[in-house]
Amino acid sequence: MTFADFVTLALKASLFLIVFALGLRATFSDVTYLLARPVLLFKSILSMNIAMLGFALAAASFFPLPLPLKIALIGLAMAPVPPILTIRQRKAAGTSSYAISLCVTASFLAVVLVPLAIALADVVLGERYQMPAIRVAPIVLVSVILPLVLGMLVERFSPAVARQFVQPIARLGTGLLILAAVPVLIVTLPATWVLIGNGLILSLALFTAFGLLVGHIMGGPHAHDRVVLALATGARHPGVAMAIAAYNFPDEKAAVAVVLLHVFIGALVAIPYLKFARVNAAQTESLDT
Repeated sequence: MTFADFVTLALKASLFLIVFALGLRATFSDVTYLLARPVLLFKSILSMNIAMLGFALAAASFFPLPLPLKIALIGLAMAPVPPILTIRQRKAAGTSSYAISLCVTASFLAVVLVPLAIALADVVLGERYQMPAIRVAPIVLVSVILPLVLGMLVERFSPAVARQFVQPIARLGTGLLILAAVPVLIVTLPATWVLIGNGLILSLALFTAFGLLVGHIMGGPHAHDRVVLALATGARHPGVAMAIAAYNFPDEKAAVAVVLLHVFIGALVAIPYLKFARVNAAQTESLDT
């Protein structure tokens, strides 16, 4: 097994385990939460898929960003909400049903929305972006739908086992994600280091900050919903973003490293917002009581 094979396998395993852990605490009513709330569903799509793609296309069109950074930003904007959202939002007192439903719904819609977004990027930027739905569907199926269904089946038929293993499995998945990401960042450090002086860190930080702001505004009047949508909009699914980058620009290895770097930068940028969300949730609870 080559180093690249190991990294790919570790990334797939980490995402599988994280979503499986999500399924261990999910119910059918959680999954269908957004179907009963079409307005919130529309605002969620507008925030995650339209506003963020607009941000990425504007940045790539009006600023002299290096090609790997452009590829990464557009790939991140097109990717659906990451499964690690549910871990973050639970710490910020978010609505679990909304987060679970958003993860599932966004993943299903990605099969349609990602090819449409790629076609738009091709027109706006003049680059040869392409990724048909047939290429997106297996990624979504393996990384989201299959592990979620398996986890929900365990929760349905053996809830005691689900409660016992949900936290260890979630931690293992997160650990594998870090284990896979760190070597890639180290190996590609020379190529990535050159990009740092060209706005790499600032661009990735602004991407997350803009997403947090848009999601918070679009999340509506309920504080818990705003937390979930803010985190969903500011974060992206690294697996899909890397697949988009690798499929369209196989020679730009630095773009994959930039996508993984966003996982860490996005987490750092989200820390102040998470603190704000916890304080706001505590104040809201005190007013309710």
